[in-house]
Amino acid sequence: MTKLSRRKLLKTAGVGAAATTIAAPAIAQSMPELKWRLTTSFPKSLDTLHGAAEVFAKAVAEATDNKFQIQVFAAGEIAPPFSAADVVQNDTVEQCVTASYYFLGKDMTFALPCSSPFGPNTRMQNAWQYHHGGIELMNEFYKKFNIHALPVGNTGCQMGGWFRREIRAVADLNGLKFRIGGFGGRVLGKLGVVAQQIPAGEIYPALEKGTIDAAEWVGPYDDEKLGLHKVAKFYYAPGWWEGGTQIHLFTNLDRWNALPPIYKSIVRTASDMANMWMTAKYDAVNPPALKKLVSEGAQLRVFPQPVMEACLKAANEVYTEISATNADFKKIWENIKAFRNLEYEWWQVAEFNYDNFMIRTGTKS
Repeated sequence: MTKLSRRKLLKTAGVGAAATTIAAPAIAQSMPELKWRLTTSFPKSLDTLHGAAEVFAKAVAEATDNKFQIQVFAAGEIAPPFSAADVVQNDTVEQCVTASYYFLGKDMTFALPCSSPFGPNTRMQNAWQYHHGGIELMNEFYKKFNIHALPVGNTGCQMGGWFRREIRAVADLNGLKFRIGGFGGRVLGKLGVVAQQIPAGEIYPALEKGTIDAAEWVGPYDDEKLGLHKVAKFYYAPGWWEGGTQIHLFTNLDRWNALPPIYKSIVRTASDMANMWMTAKYDAVNPPALKKLVSEGAQLRVFPQPVMEACLKAANEVYTEISATNADFKKIWENIKAFRNLEYEWWQVAEFNYDNFMIRTGTKS
């Protein structure tokens, strides 16, 4: 190497070292030490719904060398499950992991980004959120409640629930006392169902005592944990009110806005990871759980076609009624509905035909 080349190399190395010296303090200043609290709407026993919050918090801590620590609390430890959004709004805690449809009492629009009757499935929801402006659209609404929201998990299509008696016709819904959360209860009310929103831990005794006739929760893995098959044997599908239930990370908007850009990026990345983790876990654990439930006496049923059609008709009526008086609801629902319809035009071409073939024949190979 010539003297000129060596001098050039040393000069370049010196510039790099100087840049490192200058950059390091700047990075350090942008990563302050923070300790936040996060409550979930779920008990620790539901290790996928609650577990997504743990996955998220761990990822944030690891990415920041523990400078940004988020302590996770289960439902009831800081706030009741249906108050999670309230304690984030008023800054009692900085964050929560919850199902936004729990808070439709504030505004029916809270239901839409979570799950809506006959809405998009899980992959369609992700597509809507990440590539059709869904995240921005929902946060335009949530900011009215001092909340910033990000996807943090999706259950996939849920089951239709546990029934003490069979549902053979639309008339069998009349007078049925059904534990059902969110939007679905309002739709079923048009068909005579008495909808009740009950926390996870209270579902089993309510079914056992006959206080309710039926209950839906999530799917085989979580339902087995709650022991619902021991007190109601008819297990129905699908949960048309939750074709893909999106769980959200709510952050107090003022706290979110005050975060350094690097922390916002880390929170988004960790939330995305938890979003994928939850769906993947449910897809892995639901099949063996369903086999076990059936082996222990659960009787699988599919809602009859006339029941499904009556529910769809009722859902469309409710959408029309709410849209007539709620501009936010109408704006977001019309956006979701148009995207869902376009997606299903594509879905029926490849995805549906492939899955249908594999279900009928491929699994025999």
